[in-house]
This record gives sequence, structure tokens and C-alpha cells, in this order.
Amino acid sequence: MSKVIERNLVVGLDIGTSKISVAVGEITPDNQLSIVGVGNQPARGMDKGGVIDLNLVIQSIQRAINEAELMADCQISSIYLGISGKHISCQNENGMVPINDKEVIQEDVDNVIHTARSVPISAERRMLHVLPQEYSIDCQDGIKSPIGMSGVRMEAKVHIVTCANDMAKNLVKCVERCNLSADQLIFSALASSYSILTDDEKELGICVVDMGAGTMDLSIFTGGALRHTAVIPVAGNQVTSDIAKIFRTPLSHAEDIKVQYACALKHLVSMEDSIEVPSVGGRPARTMSRHTLSEVVEPRYQELFELIQEEVREAGLEDQIAAGYVLTGGTAKMEGVVEFAEEVFQMPVRIASPLAVQGLKEYVDDPCYATVVGLLHYGMQAHESGIKENNKSDGVTGLWSRLHAWFKGEF
Repeated sequence: MSKVIERNLVVGLDIGTSKISVAVGEITPDNQLSIVGVGNQPARGMDKGGVIDLNLVIQSIQRAINEAELMADCQISSIYLGISGKHISCQNENGMVPINDKEVIQEDVDNVIHTARSVPISAERRMLHVLPQEYSIDCQDGIKSPIGMSGVRMEAKVHIVTCANDMAKNLVKCVERCNLSADQLIFSALASSYSILTDDEKELGICVVDMGAGTMDLSIFTGGALRHTAVIPVAGNQVTSDIAKIFRTPLSHAEDIKVQYACALKHLVSMEDSIEVPSVGGRPARTMSRHTLSEVVEPRYQELFELIQEEVREAGLEDQIAAGYVLTGGTAKMEGVVEFAEEVFQMPVRIASPLAVQGLKEYVDDPCYATVVGLLHYGMQAHESGIKENNKSDGVTGLWSRLHAWFKGEF
């Protein structure tokens, strides 16, 4: 623990359906993120972002943590934890407050966000994020930073992401059994956006799709703010399952075949290429055409892309994502995915790996690590704002003024 404090470290833990990743980042004196350790283990006991076997998940987390600790030469005690699953849902809400001193101060901003987030949510759900989209003061709309502006009343639009409380508790329980504390739970696709998007893309309008093994996580940004989040509970495992059934090969071999030989577009594959396919029950391996493999994979990818398109369309944001789509996660790495996605979406598509990192960046230069590196960026920002908060509120007086402001905002 003492080492973590000395070195100003931040740790991200991404518990996926097929793998568990841990990344340790050091915040350098010039406020950059430097990767100092990485741990990676196959996930066991997870399905579609949810825990199905507590003990197996705990073992996998412990191994990944040990690996990262060894590499970074530190003792990990707290982490930022990614969460996904079909239980994630979102809503956009508004809040309004009078401006107390004719000029907006931080208290007013806190009050208006508090008002916007005071929507009733059911007891079995938990708020993950309340993210401001924009503010309006009197007649002026679309304000990004209202502090210092004059007016009578202020309104805020916020994006609220919630999750099922029990699902979150199970994940946190796994982490706590490894003697770790979860500083905060962060929705995976939001975390990914921190590590792979540029400000221009967020401003112009972009859809981030984290294509994992069990789920596809979406976050859509327009005008620099998050507008929509969703989780589609089908992803790369469906492709593996198709290969296993049609080629009659065990799931572990089907996964290997998918990673090594599969292509999302059959016309990119030569008819002559052949692959060795292991059989089940001790039967001899067979030789199959790689083109046949693509014929199995292509319809499933088409279905995945159509599900993404349908989600964006239902959110009413199809015309607003001028910068197109950014795909990340392990399922996005297959050959032909960009070409096929551009064909389906009729929009620009790119596959993204984490940006803006230093240190051991070759270890995380892969779409699989977008979420875990994003968790580090998120933690780094939380760390910065925490320092500012501590400087701002000097003990009891700071607490009293905030309580006073809250009462003024409420009544």
C-alpha cells in the first residue's frame, strides 16, 4: 500500500466474459499516464458480463492481480472496476435551479446536477454515472461551462447510467474477496471512450462499440457529450459457437480457429486456402477450406452489425454520428471487419487501440485493452478532481457551505 501512495499509481480491472485484464498506471509529474504493469488471465465463471461462478472469478482475478503486481513491483489495494451486462440502462434527465448570487458558482452547478439526478429509480437499481451534457441559463442554450455567467435560473441536461444492484454487488464481492477495494464502478464502453476517442470525434458525433466475447457495449457521443449507452448481449462467443457446431470441433479449438484463420468477408479469402480442424471424441483431424469458414462467420458478423445499427436507429441518433463508428475489443480484431462494417453502416469505421499512454505501451497496444486503459484515464481524472476538491473544501466550513447550498437548492 505504501508503495502505491509514494508512486501515485492508479489501477484498472476489466472483468470480461473471456478474459480478465489488470493495468497499473503511474501518473507522471507532468500529468501523463505511464503503464508500469499489466496482468492478463482467461476469465472463468463469467457470462455476458455477469458472474456465474464466484470462486472461479475470484481465482482468475487473483492471478491477473498477482501478474500485474509482479510486473509493476507494487502492492495493489484499490482498483477502478469496469462493469457491463444487459442490465445496464440509461436515461436523459433535466434539472432546474434558481441562481443564488446572480452569477453562477460551483455550488449552483452542484445543485442543478443534484436536482437532475433526483429522479426516482427502483430499489434494485444503482446509479453508475450522472454525466452533464449541457447547461442553459435563462434563454441561452448549449452552455458547456456555466461558472461565472450571469442569469436568474439555470437548467442542466444530464445522462444517467444505471445498473442492477445485485450484479454490481457480485462483481464487488469478487474483488473484495481478493483483498481489494473498488474505488468506483465504471460502465465499460464509457471507460473505452476515455482511451480511444479524440475530442473532435466526440464533438462531431461518434458511436463507440466495444465488441467483447459476451456483450457489445455502445456509447454514443454528439456535441462533446454522452447521449446514449446500451449493451447488446450477443457478441464474439456466438461466432465461436457457430464454428464449433458447423465444423464439429470443441469450443476451445473453434476459438483458436476463429482467432487464427477467420475472416469476416468471404470474398477476401482465397478458395485454395485450407485449414486443419481438430475433431471431437478422438477422431482424426480434417482438412477444411478457409473460404467455408468465412461463409460461416460472415452472416453472424452481419447480424452483429445490424443489431448495432438498430440500437443507434432506435436511439434516434443515426443522423448525428457524422464521424462514424469506432470499434474496439477482441471481436473487432478479425480480418475484414472494417470493410464489412463500412459496407453495412455506410459510414467511416476504424478499429481503435488505446491512445495517449507512455511506459510499457507495447503491452496495451491492442483493441482488447481499450477498456482497462480507459479505466486508468478515468481514475486519473477522478484523482485530479479529488485533489482540487480537497484544496477547495477546508474541513468543516467546506462541508457546511455545501450543505447550506444544497438546502437552498432543494427548498
